Amino acid sequence: MANMTDNTMTELPTTPFSNPALTAKGEPRARIALGTLKTLWFNTGTLCNITCENCYIESSPQNDRLVYLTHDEVRVFLDEISTRHHTTEEIGITGGEPFMNPDILPIMHSCLARGFKLLVLTNAMRPMMRPRVQAGLLDLKSQFAKQLTFRVSIDHFDPVLHEQERGPGSWSAMIRGMQWLQRNAFAFHVAGRTRWGDSEAELRQGYARVFDELNIHLDAGDHRSLVLFPEIDVTAEVPEITTACWNILGVDPSHMMCASSRMVVKHKGDDSPSVMACTLLPYESDFNLGRSLADASATVALNHPSCATFCVLGGGSCSA
Repeated sequence: MANMTDNTMTELPTTPFSNPALTAKGEPRARIALGTLKTLWFNTGTLCNITCENCYIESSPQNDRLVYLTHDEVRVFLDEISTRHHTTEEIGITGGEPFMNPDILPIMHSCLARGFKLLVLTNAMRPMMRPRVQAGLLDLKSQFAKQLTFRVSIDHFDPVLHEQERGPGSWSAMIRGMQWLQRNAFAFHVAGRTRWGDSEAELRQGYARVFDELNIHLDAGDHRSLVLFPEIDVTAEVPEITTACWNILGVDPSHMMCASSRMVVKHKGDDSPSVMACTLLPYESDFNLGRSLADASATVALNHPSCATFCVLGGGSCSA
């Protein structure tokens, strides 16, 4: 495991993002200190029922690089939040598709029973719509309705573009799932993408039309009800973020995801889960902070292109 706080690598790097301390120009790299752990994410596994064209973490029906977290493994971290007196407010659950994990319902129950707000990211398709899962979700809502929120992925308001990302038939399946959530009075939001180049105003107007046509009770102008995520292009030339960039860009480093959140994953072949610095970088060893929340308080060097494109320049955040 790489040491994120190691400042001993002072030789001028030859390529961007190859040195946690310095950029390729020799400038000090920006680093983020963990303030309050407001959100703890659990990636319940990278297996998904669909293969998206540009999934942030390459989830698919074949990708099991992150294996299913078990209920017992999740409870270890919930216990640590309590024993270490973290003032954690929110638990986030992501995947893959979380409803493919066989332990998802007991995982959700444990998070909710301990009083956390729970945000579950889902494509709202077949895994969520299985009768056993539906019955379990209705039971959870009867007990914890005020704590539970879903975030449904609708990549674009145009069904053709949504299916360009998610595949044929994905639009109608998602709509059925979202309408089921609304019919049963679940709280839910929507996540869209900016990959097709529409302006924010055009996107919000387009989603508003769809919500109105489908009688979906969401305000597309509200940034919580409709979050629009920036794209990540791994082939693009990306600027490295230096310590001087905060003032130049007018960005507060405490607003970065890694200043207030961590993500628990279990890498295939590992005996136990790891805590990652970022929800978008589950495979990067440099962002693996250890096996416990105690280990995960290390300062994070913004030593990856996604740090710049998604968070610093894109203003993206996975948390509610």
